Amino acid sequence: MKTRRLGRSGLQVSAISLGTEYLLNEPRDHAVRVIHAALDRGINYFDIFYAQPDIRDTMGVAFRGRREEAMITTHLGGCVENGQHAKTRDVAIAERYVHDFLRRLGTDYVDVLFLHNCDEQDDYDRLMTGDGLLGSALRMRDAGLARLIGFSGHTVATSLQAVESGVVDVLMFPVNLLGNAIPGKRDLLAACRAQGVGLVAMKPYAGGRLLRGEEDIHAERWQVGGDEVRLRRAHEVTPVRCLSYILEQPGVSTVVPGCRAVAELDEALAYWEATPEERDFSMLLADFAQYREGDCVYCNHCLPCPQVIDIGHTMRLLDAAHLTGPTPLRAEYEAMAANAADCIGCGDCESRCPFGVEVVSRMEETAGIFS
Repeated sequence: MKTRRLGRSGLQVSAISLGTEYLLNEPRDHAVRVIHAALDRGINYFDIFYAQPDIRDTMGVAFRGRREEAMITTHLGGCVENGQHAKTRDVAIAERYVHDFLRRLGTDYVDVLFLHNCDEQDDYDRLMTGDGLLGSALRMRDAGLARLIGFSGHTVATSLQAVESGVVDVLMFPVNLLGNAIPGKRDLLAACRAQGVGLVAMKPYAGGRLLRGEEDIHAERWQVGGDEVRLRRAHEVTPVRCLSYILEQPGVSTVVPGCRAVAELDEALAYWEATPEERDFSMLLADFAQYREGDCVYCNHCLPCPQVIDIGHTMRLLDAAHLTGPTPLRAEYEAMAANAADCIGCGDCESRCPFGVEVVSRMEETAGIFS
């Protein structure tokens, strides 16, 4: 495993690391096996995103006796409501979840404490104050509970402000082929280098959307300058090419693919043994010359849902049904505790979605497909 410097911290992180979100609902022994496989293969940076107690307890088991091998992160502002992931700006609640994380992981500190999921200006203005979560994060760092302060977001505007603030050590931001032409992306990456902010690239496969086999990646149309066009993929997209594109971007310290199984982990790590031809992504750039909003990447930042619908999983089933039809997926859909038919159209999810997904209409579509 090759390492890179995590910005001005000087710490060395594995260039390919691991996001753990896809281990949320996996059996404990399975999730532990994936974490141990990652450690055994030289991965030393792990983003632990969710606040649910089960996944935190599982991570505690996975890192027991191996804490010194890993840089572990958590998110200040991530919480749980009715069993679902949620976001809070209440300092007391946010701090309680960090202390819960430390207890369940059996550790005295985290390596990076991220200010969680900030995309709107009013949220940024509230977050980045001494009375807000930034003040809380700085106090935790000074008390030895965190080594570095991070910021996670999906929009260039707030992320750029965080990078230029001088108080953020690490930025976590989506970097992938679909966002190749996102306005302002180059300026953001350049700012990370100039400010010495370590850049953690998340969503490397755009929630798996990039790795699907269909020629037309998006069922919906692109909106570009008021004209509608349809993106058609002319070349094969592989995990190796996705990671090669990201690792060539200036300022990237590490990329955190979410891997549900050891086989998926090995598909990512095949990058290290890949030939130059297998890594070559140049032919893909023309395919991804546009920037798309409105496509779900299943991140569940839209939660909590008042009907307790797992929106990300529902969206994943909808997109899969477009490829295979609903029949092979019906049992999985019907086994959900709440599904698209339970949606009341309140729109709370849409107000929280960082990617502009029209969740309510897609819930209606899903309910119709599986009815």
